[in-house]
Amino acid sequence: MTDKPRVAFKRLDPQKNCDVPLPCYMTEEAAGMDIHAANDAPITLAPGAVALVPTGFSMALPKGFEGQIRPRSGLAVKHGIGIINAPGTIDSDYRGEVKVALINFGASPFTVNRNERIAQMIITRVWQAEITVVEALDSTQRGDGGFGHTGV
Repeated sequence: MTDKPRVAFKRLDPQKNCDVPLPCYMTEEAAGMDIHAANDAPITLAPGAVALVPTGFSMALPKGFEGQIRPRSGLAVKHGIGIINAPGTIDSDYRGEVKVALINFGASPFTVNRNERIAQMIITRVWQAEITVVEALDSTQRGDGGFGHTGV
């Protein structure tokens, strides 16, 4: 296996947020690190509502990597809670607080409490593409076949 990327976490307002765990892998082979809520007061999401939930940390990723913020399957299945822009992207040059844009797709209100696990983060390699403008693209068997072109 290749070297692991090193991710630096900074706890924001350490006195206030010392009780909020920093992102961590919950099992030895987990792909994503769990992210906890650092809200001061409970946040209740009505059905269809969106809230930006603080996490109490910022981070530094190595150049060429991103953090993908994804929903937690348990919250999605049990309560209909997702992430409005899933996956959310944390760029390697961003140093502000990581916040999670939760949405309630469910039929009942859902309350986010402090320290609750609200999302997961995957660290992955990304490439910036070299952009080229051309007059025509190469042809493929699919061509411009879009949504549903292979059937239902």
